[in-house]
Amino acid sequence: MSTRDEDILDFDFFDEEEPPSWEDPEERKPGPPRGRGPRPPRSRFRKPGNLTPLLRLVALIGLAILVVVLLAVWVEGCASDRKRDRYSSYTNEIGTIGNASAQLGEQVVTTLTAVGLKQEELDARLGGYVQKAEAQMQQAEDLDAPGPLHDANEGAVEALELRAIGLRGLRTTFQEATDATDAAEVGIRLAAQMRRLQASDVVWADLFRAPTQAVLAEEGIAGVQVPSSEFVPTDDLTTPGALAAVWRRIQGAATGGTPIGLHGSQITYVKALPSDQLLSTTTETTILLSTQLAFEVGVEDSGDSQEVRIKVTLTIPKQPEPIVKTMTIPIIDPGETKAVTFKVGGLVPIGEQTVVRVDVDPVPGETRTDNNSYEYPVIFSL
Repeated sequence: MSTRDEDILDFDFFDEEEPPSWEDPEERKPGPPRGRGPRPPRSRFRKPGNLTPLLRLVALIGLAILVVVLLAVWVEGCASDRKRDRYSSYTNEIGTIGNASAQLGEQVVTTLTAVGLKQEELDARLGGYVQKAEAQMQQAEDLDAPGPLHDANEGAVEALELRAIGLRGLRTTFQEATDATDAAEVGIRLAAQMRRLQASDVVWADLFRAPTQAVLAEEGIAGVQVPSSEFVPTDDLTTPGALAAVWRRIQGAATGGTPIGLHGSQITYVKALPSDQLLSTTTETTILLSTQLAFEVGVEDSGDSQEVRIKVTLTIPKQPEPIVKTMTIPIIDPGETKAVTFKVGGLVPIGEQTVVRVDVDPVPGETRTDNNSYEYPVIFSL
């Protein structure tokens, strides 16, 4: 083998690479440039990249979540407002009907206690009242009540229907009793119709008002007022005796004659409130001034007939103008005493001797009137 062959065999085809070192390479001494220098050592750790895009992404995601939450809250609030507005609108509508019905009840009482009312006039008025009551019932039935209030609205309709039925019954009974002779029996029949009107107030309260309040509480709706509606404002016209007297009075007016029997009214007492001091016509009473100052006047039906629309007037002299207050007793039965209260407050003259004067207008057919007016000496003190 030649020297040239040995050189060829001695050539390493694969150069061995030294194992990697974690130590920093020695500084290369300056020397002549080579074709390709050795690679710089690789680091095991990368340098941190730019975090700005990531932070922007996180911020956008947070903003999107906030927008979604606010939108959900807004939608829920709008839905809640719409629901409350619907319930409020309904209660306002049924309240308008209920108030009109209550006013109709007051008109019925005023009619039955009217002085000199004749049968023909009563029949015409009751006919008009029946039409109004039926129209009110239909209005309530046509209302678009919210779903949970459907049954409660039916309760209101039932109450209004009872009022229409009761009024029709009153009109029919008065018509059929035109030639009757037994006032007590007529009073019983009239009282049966009045009980329907009284029952309508119970139905409104129990089948409409209470269930509506319960639904509003269950739905979480606050600030919506549930209306009441009272058709019979007084119990004076609900008993057979009182209604028999009404019938007799109307029958007497129908004949056009002078009232028969004993008729009269009288003042039985006057007292200052809230002290409950009874006033005297002969002795001066010292009354302590109060913002709650009022006077209660007791009026008795001193005859043997029912009286209606009795006007009572209280007067206290004062400069430049006297204090004058008036009230009316709708109806009073024989032997019955009814009280009316006049609120005065601090308007009275202080420290001066004065009087409280009370006058009761005579009723038709009354002959004795000396007990219808009295003056009570008083002095108002601080």
